[in-house]
Amino acid sequence: MDEVTYQSKPWVSSYEPGVPESAEYEETCLPAFLDRSAEQFPEQMALSFQGYSVTYRQLKEMIDRFAAYLKSVGIARGDAVAILLPNLIPCVAAYYATLKIGGIAVMNNPLYTDRELEHQFVDSGSKILITLDLLGNRMIDLRPRTHIERIIYTSIGDYLPFPKNLLFPLVGKKKKLAADVKPADNVYRWKNILNQHAPDSESVPLSFDDVAMYQYTGGTTGVSKGVMLSHGNLSKQVQQIRAWFPELPPAGEVMLGALPFFHVFGLSTAMNLAVYLAWGNILVPKPQPDPLLEAITKYKPTFAPLVPTMFIGLLNHPNIQTSDLTSIKGCFSGSAPLPVEVIREFEQKTGAVIVEGYGLTETTPVTHVNPFNPAKRKVGSIGVPITDTTCRIVDLEDGVTDVPVGETGELLIKGPQVMQGYLNKPEETAATITDGWLHTGDIAQMDEDGYFFIVDRKKDMIISGGFNIYPRDIEEVFFEHPMVMEATAIGISHPSRGESVKVFVVPVEGESPTEEELMEFAKTKLAKYKWPAEIEFRDELPKTNVGKVLKKELRAEEQQKDG
Repeated sequence: MDEVTYQSKPWVSSYEPGVPESAEYEETCLPAFLDRSAEQFPEQMALSFQGYSVTYRQLKEMIDRFAAYLKSVGIARGDAVAILLPNLIPCVAAYYATLKIGGIAVMNNPLYTDRELEHQFVDSGSKILITLDLLGNRMIDLRPRTHIERIIYTSIGDYLPFPKNLLFPLVGKKKKLAADVKPADNVYRWKNILNQHAPDSESVPLSFDDVAMYQYTGGTTGVSKGVMLSHGNLSKQVQQIRAWFPELPPAGEVMLGALPFFHVFGLSTAMNLAVYLAWGNILVPKPQPDPLLEAITKYKPTFAPLVPTMFIGLLNHPNIQTSDLTSIKGCFSGSAPLPVEVIREFEQKTGAVIVEGYGLTETTPVTHVNPFNPAKRKVGSIGVPITDTTCRIVDLEDGVTDVPVGETGELLIKGPQVMQGYLNKPEETAATITDGWLHTGDIAQMDEDGYFFIVDRKKDMIISGGFNIYPRDIEEVFFEHPMVMEATAIGISHPSRGESVKVFVVPVEGESPTEEELMEFAKTKLAKYKWPAEIEFRDELPKTNVGKVLKKELRAEEQQKDG
């Protein structure tokens, strides 16, 4: 029998019939895929929000109108456009309009604090911001510290069906779903902009090498980095995902658009894949159990990419037993391991198949997926590398030497979905990509069949409810407090969110801050999902002989408590 090596690609034998080892890619960028879907299926529902539907023809017109506006104010090839929105109709339209004119889309998380957003706006050089009325006043105040010239804002009430559209002006503000935006120069309403500009369907010639977006990711260095994704990365990624599911028909399915589009997982698997296949997309801007259950039972999506928190939230919903979820045929899960019992229970409830996968912001993101056939799925595995994706496990010390199959080391990835690099960070790019191989920072192993397993994270990232939390971000905030001498953050297990944040604090000598005091301080500086669940005071932190905090020891202590 031949020896199994990474180079022999043992994973290919687990591919489903029809899944290619290598694909023939259409040299077509995302905006042209949208135009094609609109041409072939003009009256097909493209986006649906709360029962308000937009067809592919209408979506294309909206995109062309916004593209005309962007051109009229001088946004040209290579200019950055920041989009700070949940999953709403204008979010999709603004993204595709930006790409269509050769602009660079910068997707930002609406839950971020001003401090986090300021860094991303400045670093990306964004000139225009599209946001929500609820964030409008904050963004007007933040604007002078950035290069943003114009702010366009939309409202949840902009696209609602009858009679919700009539009721919204009366109840929107009371329910904190709408807000007045104060008068300021160069601040405009989304709908007014669209009404004032005739559609401009002319596309700027785009190449696969052109940068299409900056997707911000946290880093162990604390400051979030702009991952440069090209038109080729984005286009080839949706074609790779499509190749993994050869049975999926064009225009025949309905996507559940619940994963945030401002995160690359939702962007590729929920938004761009649906556009590529001319599917309908049910938008869920706040993917909590209530709106998720309502969207599935009312609008009958057939394909649902979700994160573990969402599956767990649905299964624990009081109405789950009386709800019909059988419209769902396939689910895609990523961002954190999905417990086996959750997979079993959800598949039983829906009749769907859940495939678990893996990826990084730096890989647009999908690199590994479990086969769609449950018989070929390996529990606890992230699956096998997808079409045109090769992987190796290398020695943790030298980062170059392949370790024997079955042994642990750092996971390296090569494929058409690997980023161009980090914006304005040539040294970090050079350290992360060597000879085309992306160093993931994740410790993994491959078995004889070519299935990969993540053993640990080299980076101490915490994944809570599908959000990536970088301990350094939290630690820096605690270090700012005058009574704190040292602080370190780790992830501790949480029943529904996967992990939550715990901070260990060594107070300044003679000071005795309370947990409440520090919590209030942290809340003003951190997005809500980063808020610590627990703060523990210590006289000292365990450290290596060079003074590095041993987070591993703190995690082991917490696991012993759980165990």
